[in-house]
Formats: sequence, C-alpha cells, structure tokens
Amino acid sequence: MEGAITLDEGRRRDAERLNGDSPAAKSRLAPIPFNHIQLGTTAVYLVKDLIPREGLVVVWGPPKCGKSFWTFDLVMHPALGWEYRGRKVKQGAVVYVACEGQQGFKARIEAFRQRHLSEEAAEVPFYLIPASLNLIAEHADLVAAIRAELGDTKPAAVVIDTLNRSLNGDENGEDMTAYIRAAAAVQAAFGCVVIVVHHCGVEGKRPRGHTSLTGACDAQIAIKRDDAGAITTTVEWMKDGPEGDEICSRLEVMEVGVDEDGEPIKSCVIIEAEPAKRTTATTLTKNQQTMLGLLDDLGPDGATIEDWNMAAREAGLGVTRKADLRDFRKALKDKQRVHTTNDRWYVTRL
Repeated sequence: MEGAITLDEGRRRDAERLNGDSPAAKSRLAPIPFNHIQLGTTAVYLVKDLIPREGLVVVWGPPKCGKSFWTFDLVMHPALGWEYRGRKVKQGAVVYVACEGQQGFKARIEAFRQRHLSEEAAEVPFYLIPASLNLIAEHADLVAAIRAELGDTKPAAVVIDTLNRSLNGDENGEDMTAYIRAAAAVQAAFGCVVIVVHHCGVEGKRPRGHTSLTGACDAQIAIKRDDAGAITTTVEWMKDGPEGDEICSRLEVMEVGVDEDGEPIKSCVIIEAEPAKRTTATTLTKNQQTMLGLLDDLGPDGATIEDWNMAAREAGLGVTRKADLRDFRKALKDKQRVHTTNDRWYVTRL
C-alpha cells in the first residue's frame, strides 16, 4: 500500500525522535504511528473518581452552602497524602487563592489544624494566597508568584475561590472565554488541576454565567445544603470518570482562639456525615419498579452501571432505546429510591 511503513521502519523513526536525530524530534506535534501508541498506566487522578490530575474543575453552589469549606477540606487530603473518603489520592502541593473572606479563611485553616493535625505534624505543602485577583490580566503574575515561593516544586492543584472575585468582567460574555484561557494557562504552566469555586445562577440549577465554562471543564461538582445543614456534594459530570457519585458532609463549629477583646474566634470544619434522611418517594412507573427490583436483586453490595444495565437488558428494558436506562436511573435517583457511592449504585432503604 502506498505510503505504508514497515514495523521496523516505524521503530527506526521512533528511535530517531527519541535521540533527537529527526526534524520532528523537538516538535510536540510530531505524529505517532498507530502501531506505536501505547496505553498509559500513570494514574490520572488527584482524588480518584473525583478530581482529575490535570484540567479544569468547577465546584459550584448557592451562597452559604459550604462549597468553600468543602473544597478546602478536599484539597488538604492530597496535600497531606491522606485518602479522601475511601478514595485514593496523589500527594502534591496545593495553592489556594482566597479572593474573599481572607481573615475568615485563616480561622478555617486553624480549625482544620486543631481538628486533624498534631502539634508535631510535619510541614504541610499547602500555600494560601489571601488576595484579590484579576485572573485574565494577572495569570502570568500568579504563575510567577507560585514559582518564586515553591521553587522547583510544581503544585498538584491551584484553587481559585471564587470565579466572581477573580473575573474583572462579564460572566455571561466573551470575558468568560478569556477567563477559561487564563485558567488553562495556569494549568499548563504546572501540569496541574485548576479548581474554580463558583456561584450558581438565579434559578440555582447550574453554574452562573456563560455555558462555555461547563463545556471547558473536565469535571463539574455541585454543592447543596438543606435546611437541616446536610451538605451534599454531587459529581454532575466528569470527562474520564464516573458520574452521579454523592458525598455527604456537615459543618462542625469550633472555637479556635480568642481575639483581643477576649471574645472567642470561631470557624468550622467539614465532617463526614450520613446521607440525609430520604422522604417518601412518589409513585414509580412499571419500568422504574422493574429497574429498582433488578438493582435490589443484585445484592446489598450494590452494582456498577454496567452490571445494572446488563440485568435490565436481559429483562427487556433499554433494548430499542439505550437512553431509556439512563432515564430510569435518573428518575429513581430524583425520587430518592437509589443512590450512588464510589461508582456503585444502591437501593435507598426508606
């Protein structure tokens, strides 16, 4: 076949690239022959099934829902090399840009220190930048400041809290596109994940502003807090990982010091909590009842989506329209009859 190359020739060209002997050796755009593309085995997560190792993550929710508390608690786990709620992590330095509530954030750090760390704890690779930021205009300055402090160490995560306080422009227009590019520049500088904490829109159904933000991110995580104080974190979508996972937390108030007037200084820490009590669900359709029964039949240890789908197809569901299975799952979840944890689905016992 014209233009085809032998395996030996392909290997010779690869060797030339590696040794710097070919014109394409220094180009990141050099094509790789199909037969020489190998599966990568390096872990691609910062927090497994939750935060990718590289890319853009948006954590969003309404005011006072606990999204900043949750995000801080989350990133402290890879900073310390601790598992997060049973999920593996890749240890690495974290830079947290607190664009609002700087003094309160210092109290938050003290609360975490008193709750989780001993007085003899080793130095923690967590770095706080308590300052306002115009990310579009100052992303290069941010990169330079991080390099000046961390030296040869590259952060595993850079958190920007919040988008509103770091965007000097219109969230609904071209400024959002420029903001995404600036965040991508920070990500590319360190090969890290950039986590942006953001508010919700007026209706509270999605992140505020232009939809290009959702289109650009590698994972989107929603935070909600109910009237009883239960905080639910939901992985709404992830490019290369499971979706729908829920994490339940609550805030615990702590007294962390005394101010110059002798008054107590208080803050909060995030604590793992049981899922909020489910209310009685509405009536299920016949197909939804079948889907629920199939999951129940798969046992108390739950099931993966693949196993649940296989059982459903064997029962005649989703045969002509695959999307039916997704719709049934969503309906059962919305009616609080099922829930998901660590990429497995379970029947919710009412």
